[in-house]
Amino acid sequence: MSNPVSDLILGFQDLVAGVPDLMQPLIVALAGAVPFIEGEGAATIGILGGINPVIAAIAGAVGNLICVAVVVLLSSRVRTAVTTRRGGTPEPVSARRQKFERAYHRYGTPGVSLLGPLLLPTQFTAAALTSTGVPPLRVIAWQAAAIVLWTTVITLIITGVIRAVA
Repeated sequence: MSNPVSDLILGFQDLVAGVPDLMQPLIVALAGAVPFIEGEGAATIGILGGINPVIAAIAGAVGNLICVAVVVLLSSRVRTAVTTRRGGTPEPVSARRQKFERAYHRYGTPGVSLLGPLLLPTQFTAAALTSTGVPPLRVIAWQAAAIVLWTTVITLIITGVIRAVA
């Protein structure tokens, strides 16, 4: 039985290998926009596809960040519309939401943004932060820091492993 995420990753790898060199970073950026692949997964796809690691990392991070920014801006508009319509009346909070809010109160926006990718895609973390009322630009800034950090770390690891094996 195949795994949908694995199939998607293999599909992106095949696509990177099958397009002209100038189009490869665009494919990597598109992969970076996909939850669970993220900037670091997209950079890995690009590196394994033969793209320069720096270009692959930048393309993957940019694709991830653009997607996260869109999610944050849309989530912010939805939150504004919902809170305006409800007149600020709170709704019942789910157990999952309570868990997220405990983490948020413990680690703040920086901690949730930087540690969130270990558990959830950045798009989900960004939407959750925005829904709690964190200003969109603050969410985008911290998500950008997390995307750059994790994409850089994974790119360095993958590049080091490839060089060690070669």
